[in-house]
Amino acid sequence: MTEVTEDKNKAIVLEAFDTLFNKRDYDKAEKYWSADYIQHSAHIEPGREGLFSLIRSLPAEFRHEVDLVMADGDMVLVRGRFTGHGLPAPWIAADFVRMEDGVLKEHWDIIENEVSREASVSGLPMYGDSFPEDR
Repeated sequence: MTEVTEDKNKAIVLEAFDTLFNKRDYDKAEKYWSADYIQHSAHIEPGREGLFSLIRSLPAEFRHEVDLVMADGDMVLVRGRFTGHGLPAPWIAADFVRMEDGVLKEHWDIIENEVSREASVSGLPMYGDSFPEDR
């Protein structure tokens, strides 16, 4: 039962992220985010409307790509890349979402700028198998 719930939660979060971040379908996105959504991110205003307002303010080119999704009970982790936000470097993010009754209820994130080959001390890309300048 837990595995089924975790798979369902992962699918909901992936659809929610695509609906809001890539498709910009705010009406449909409302069904995925709780009306009393709790936002712990330091760069997003409180609640569902804080998140939606931020996305509305971003350029049309803004996109989210998923690299990894994992679930443990009601917690879902999405590792991905945000591009097209108008800042000098894409963001590599780990988004943690707590699900409740089939909707996104609470969110935390860890975000860092994606680095170039020259800036990578490890010599490895942060996302996928190529550096931003190679794409």
